Amino acid sequence: MPGPTSSTFGPWSRRLILVVFVLAFITLWQTGRGALPWAFEYPKGAELPLARWIGQFTKWLLNEATFGLFTFSQLTRFISSVIDLPYRVVLSLLSTGFLSGRGSAAIQLTPSLSYLTVIGLVALIGHHAGGRRLALLSAACLAFVAVFGQWSSAMVTLASIVVAVPLGVAGGGLLGILAYRHRWVERLIGPILDLMQTIPVFAYLVPILFLFGFGPTAAVLATIIFAMPPMTRVTLLALRRVPGELTDLGQIIGCTRAQMTWRVLVPTAKDGLMVGVNQVIMLSLNMVIIAAMIGAGGLGFDVLAALRRLDIGAGLESGLAIVALAIMLDRLSQAFAEKTGAAPAGPGWTGRHPYLLAGLALIVVAGFGGLVVPALQTYPAGAVLTTGTFWSRVVEWINVNYFDDIEAVKNALLLGVLVPFKRLLLDLPWLGVVAALGLLGWRLGGLRLALLAGGLSFLIAALGLWEKAMITVYLCGISTVVAMLIGMPIGIIAAERRGLWRWVQVVIDTLQTLPSFVYLMPAVMLFRVGDFTAMIAVVAFAVAPAIRYTALGLQGVDPNLIEAGRSMGCTPWQLLTRIKLRLALPEMMLGLNQTIMFALSMLVITALVGTRDLGQEVYIALTKADTGKGLAAGLCVAFIAIIADRLIGAAAARARVRLGLAEAVS
Repeated sequence: MPGPTSSTFGPWSRRLILVVFVLAFITLWQTGRGALPWAFEYPKGAELPLARWIGQFTKWLLNEATFGLFTFSQLTRFISSVIDLPYRVVLSLLSTGFLSGRGSAAIQLTPSLSYLTVIGLVALIGHHAGGRRLALLSAACLAFVAVFGQWSSAMVTLASIVVAVPLGVAGGGLLGILAYRHRWVERLIGPILDLMQTIPVFAYLVPILFLFGFGPTAAVLATIIFAMPPMTRVTLLALRRVPGELTDLGQIIGCTRAQMTWRVLVPTAKDGLMVGVNQVIMLSLNMVIIAAMIGAGGLGFDVLAALRRLDIGAGLESGLAIVALAIMLDRLSQAFAEKTGAAPAGPGWTGRHPYLLAGLALIVVAGFGGLVVPALQTYPAGAVLTTGTFWSRVVEWINVNYFDDIEAVKNALLLGVLVPFKRLLLDLPWLGVVAALGLLGWRLGGLRLALLAGGLSFLIAALGLWEKAMITVYLCGISTVVAMLIGMPIGIIAAERRGLWRWVQVVIDTLQTLPSFVYLMPAVMLFRVGDFTAMIAVVAFAVAPAIRYTALGLQGVDPNLIEAGRSMGCTPWQLLTRIKLRLALPEMMLGLNQTIMFALSMLVITALVGTRDLGQEVYIALTKADTGKGLAAGLCVAFIAIIADRLIGAAAARARVRLGLAEAVS
């Protein structure tokens, strides 16, 4: 494995350094508070005023910054208008109809597309992309939305997705192409993309709210920014995987740089690029509830309103409507990615464009039908189904019959596990923790990882947010351990049974598409507010990657090694513990990494149920439109995520080398 640790220091030297460090850490922890108080509480006078600097910078941008011909404020208004125009057109088609005037004085000139028209158009798109089964699935997803009374809100959400996804794909794709063409661009945007993918989504909203105001346009812009980084990374990766023979051929036949990009590289990398499109769609749907906090409306607003009322039934139905849209858009994007060419065209214009002709005919027929029969235009209110009362009664029955038992379990875990662990972390000296993370980075990955882990943890202390960060680490750590203890056994059992694994995949796919806010409602209704409730919600949200990566790691073990173990007389338990789990360890460590990332993203949302961590700092900053405070706290969450990601990644790499699955890097 890499690094100076293996070449400069022998095993006994490394052990001696570790022993000396542990003794020094314990000595500092037990006796240093009186002699070195600054090692436990970072001196106030030495704190970096990053929040103030960011606040002053954003105010300068808004009030004074100018580019000569226009000011920054005029630029933001221009960006808003560019996004607002297509959003209003799509919203008019899907939801409001075309209006004359604004507000309560608006007059509807034409109705929106009827629910039957939209379902039919989506079915046609599905049939074009993947045949009859995909058409039926797409239509069923939208029919579910209509039957459960979520149509109007779903169309508002779909309008924002229809606008945000193309802009996110175009922006992320162009940035990826630029990074592929210019190495310095890749080096420049790499750390920025890392931060964008680890900063909590709440933190995105604070500067956008400050710069672009409150409303659906600002919400669409926040969605675009949140969804762009994966498209950039996927574009860069897909272009690099284009075979060199093709680029050489393009140069031989005299392709210009533009021709090489758009006629050789992009068409060849289409499959990889469609994976990025799929990621943009999923992240945009994940953002709809967060974006509702700054005026997005739609299903996200319905989930938030249900959370405020603690109406689990309404929140669950709105959340499942988001899941239905996610499934539909996911399957459609995958089908287009796998589509291998156009069907044979018939004679004439109608033969060349049968789906376009069918879509136009459907719009005309359904439009006239809706004018005659209102039930064909708007789904009848009398035919709407709801399960809201049922779920509310289920929670009420659990509370009435098992309240004492729930409280006993909650208090036992709080007093026996959560509170002691929290006190332990808060009692540790920040200086010792920073040094420990630096030493761990040095052992796992050398000097660069040591500087990264130690430097980022030092910045958390220097920003005056160490205590909040330790509470975040405590909640994330406890939740991750519980999620792994639940997810790993399920993954082990499912990996051995293919039929069971297919059902488990359906469940965890649903868990990963269900909006994170939905997890809060049953947790709050059963356990009230507080750290325990936050832990339950985080575990429910973060258990999916623990299951998935455990199962995939075990399924990826070489069958020849398993057969060799059987031929040597290993029992099933020995096969599992001595061969399968050991060889699946690198993959399971990546699952641990993803579980931590999921837990951190959910912890920011659990600030709504009374936690006192960095997530609460971000949420308070959002309510006060305090850009500096929100971004400073968001950066600290990102630092925690980056430290965990790099350390676990280095440990997984070492495990691969130790198991002979990869070669050591000198």
